[in-house]
Amino acid sequence: MLNVHNLTVSFMGTDLFSGITFKLNKGDRIGLIGKNGAGKSTLLKVLSKDIESSGTMAFDKDVQIGFLRQDIDFVEGRTILEEAYQAFVEIKEIEAQLDEINEQLATRTDYESDSYSQLIVDLTEKTERYELLGGYNYQGDTEKILQGLGFQREDFDKLTDTFSGGWRMRIELAKLLLQNNDILLLDEPTNHLDIESIIWLENFLKGYSGAIVLVSHDKMFLDNVTNRTIEISLGQIYDYKKPYSEFLLLRGEIKEKQLQAQKNQEKEIKQKQHLINKFKAKASKASMAQSLMKQLDKVELIEVDKDDNQAMNVRFAISKDPGKIIVEAENLSKSYGEKHVLSGVDLLIERNSKIAFVGQNGQGKSTLAKMMVGEIPFEGHLKLGHNVEVGYFAQNQSEHLPPEKTVLEIMEDAATDTNRMRVRDMLGSFLFGGDAVDKKAKVLSGGERNRLALCKLLLSPFNVLIMDEPTNHLDIASKNVLKEALHNFNGTLILVSHDRDFLQGLTSTVYGFKDKEIKEYLGDIDYFLEQHKIENLREAEKRTVVKVEKSVVANEENQLTRDQEKQLKKIKNKLSNIENDIATLEAEITKIDLELAQDYDAVSARPNFFENYKAKKAQLDVLMENWELVEAEVTNFN
Repeated sequence: MLNVHNLTVSFMGTDLFSGITFKLNKGDRIGLIGKNGAGKSTLLKVLSKDIESSGTMAFDKDVQIGFLRQDIDFVEGRTILEEAYQAFVEIKEIEAQLDEINEQLATRTDYESDSYSQLIVDLTEKTERYELLGGYNYQGDTEKILQGLGFQREDFDKLTDTFSGGWRMRIELAKLLLQNNDILLLDEPTNHLDIESIIWLENFLKGYSGAIVLVSHDKMFLDNVTNRTIEISLGQIYDYKKPYSEFLLLRGEIKEKQLQAQKNQEKEIKQKQHLINKFKAKASKASMAQSLMKQLDKVELIEVDKDDNQAMNVRFAISKDPGKIIVEAENLSKSYGEKHVLSGVDLLIERNSKIAFVGQNGQGKSTLAKMMVGEIPFEGHLKLGHNVEVGYFAQNQSEHLPPEKTVLEIMEDAATDTNRMRVRDMLGSFLFGGDAVDKKAKVLSGGERNRLALCKLLLSPFNVLIMDEPTNHLDIASKNVLKEALHNFNGTLILVSHDRDFLQGLTSTVYGFKDKEIKEYLGDIDYFLEQHKIENLREAEKRTVVKVEKSVVANEENQLTRDQEKQLKKIKNKLSNIENDIATLEAEITKIDLELAQDYDAVSARPNFFENYKAKKAQLDVLMENWELVEAEVTNFN
């Protein structure tokens, strides 16, 4: 689909990356990774032809490219549905043409004229084209994808102007997914998505038949979606047909082999150099020395892949010990006009709690965080405990940095007399060393702005940390450093996050936000997702499982009637057949997994391998869901 050869991009005389070459094939789902500033977003812009570069890019004929950019600009005055329908340019054009033709057919009376006959011909052709393009299905498809990305039906007729940047990004993503693109370029598509929407997007992309190149710092998302990883590091790329976690292992193994080969080569060179020095002084051995020198001249030195090992150095220290109770709240409620976000919430947070706020967007997670720090008004009672000092990292914290001020000026403005002397050292810990402190905020990347906002947070004393989506735009290395720092934090931690991998093992309690209420789950994010899935399944069972009316009771022990026994036997047979199908399919998938582990390249090269493999997994998911429903029907008889 695309051949990239010897691609180089430079800024102000410095190469961002140089001489990179790779090929993009149908079915490739590439995770494009690298540190903030490595050039990931730039490479996507090059592939989309937004910016120019040296080198060559050869596309297959008629290839259509869809690009989800980080910066989105909508036309004002459109509703969500109207904006989403912009994905169907030709369909909308044909709709207008069909309306015009039907209007003429309804009003004209020159039935025998050639122009009237031509209208009939045009109507047939346009209708056939409309059907071929999916004109009778696009509205349903649009609503389905919008709902998958978290929109409610009541949102569809609202203007896009009334939604935040994160929600508008979802609309743009919906448009992209609705188009018939051959290549999808996605720049951090999970930013601003809640966990449920991320899981929905994962499943959608796994079934996508074209090619995908995505930039993401979500390790779990990368592992679940991609089948290939390209890392940009120090101006070069490392390309492996593995998802992220497998890529890391494989690259580590390759680097170890390179190091060993380099050591062996250095040893061999040293031995030959020793012989050269020994022989060249003797006339009888001079020819041998010359021969050895020629051999050395032809040796290609083995190079070891270079790693960019720069990392933040972060430590969160508590200012002083607070009382046992951190936050106490009763009957909290919050509304935005007619929209009720939280209602009658009671809350008690104790010292050293590690809590995650999760749930769909718009359910009140950020709202409660803002209420705790006194940023917005509310109804009810909320009190902070004795000696509580809150450090607050807002979701849009990095967006409020003054654009014309430099990194150093921003920090010095926020510093106090006691920590002003440490500002440069602190910036160095957050990878702002040397001339980087003189950069203006407006030229910083999203990850750099987030790092600066985190550094600025440390200038104020706190023993309670409330952080709203702190990992947005942070590269994977920086996220790992931040997670370790939060893990070692001895104070109280409240995290609003959609990043499952980041939350794993970091919190011991999860508060699920849904329908204006909060439910406590005493476990980490994995426990919450497991319980949440079970709860959703129970809700589905309530809606879909038909309970058998036990209208006739055979005796005092409520034995089943003969008809009920026949029905139960039929359901049990159905359950047994599903279990057999599940066992067979699991055995097939296990066999394939074993073959992949033994010879990945040969197995994956089989015709339609990934489509068949994916279909088996999808079939297994359906069978498991059917098993749950049929098992529930059996339970109804007990």
